[in-house]
Amino acid sequence: MGREIERKFLLTGDGWRGLADGIEYRQGYLCADRVRTVRVRLAGDRGFLTVKGPTAGAGRDEYEYEIPVAEARMMLDTLCPQPQIEKRRYTVTYRGHLWEIDEFLGLNQGLVLAEIELAAEDEPFARPDWIGREVTGDARYYNAMLCRQPYRDWTDAEK
Repeated sequence: MGREIERKFLLTGDGWRGLADGIEYRQGYLCADRVRTVRVRLAGDRGFLTVKGPTAGAGRDEYEYEIPVAEARMMLDTLCPQPQIEKRRYTVTYRGHLWEIDEFLGLNQGLVLAEIELAAEDEPFARPDWIGREVTGDARYYNAMLCRQPYRDWTDAEK
């Protein structure tokens, strides 16, 4: 069993740009409710099937399996409802921690989030100066929720 402990943040600037090349992602959901999420993902030239349990704090159980790209594409095209997540992911190492920065495209264009995976919820980490407000636990920023209520439909107050 895998356990994912992840914290999520908005960004305050573009200081991360140029530190890494991005990879195109497309992902959809076979199931997304409070108890479980089953995601299909294309990440560059690789396919993945991921099963996640309910979130408790900043953590949840996660099982991820690489699958053939053709099968991932077929599931996205025929089994996963629209709209789906389109984004470009950048990875930046900062003071011993890996940050994943998602620049959303399509219906979620304009939203940029950074995530950090930790070994423990209370693990200390340094924040780069481009990291802003923490949104861990705010369901609006979950990818599965962004499929249902894309960022472009948010009011200015919600942003």
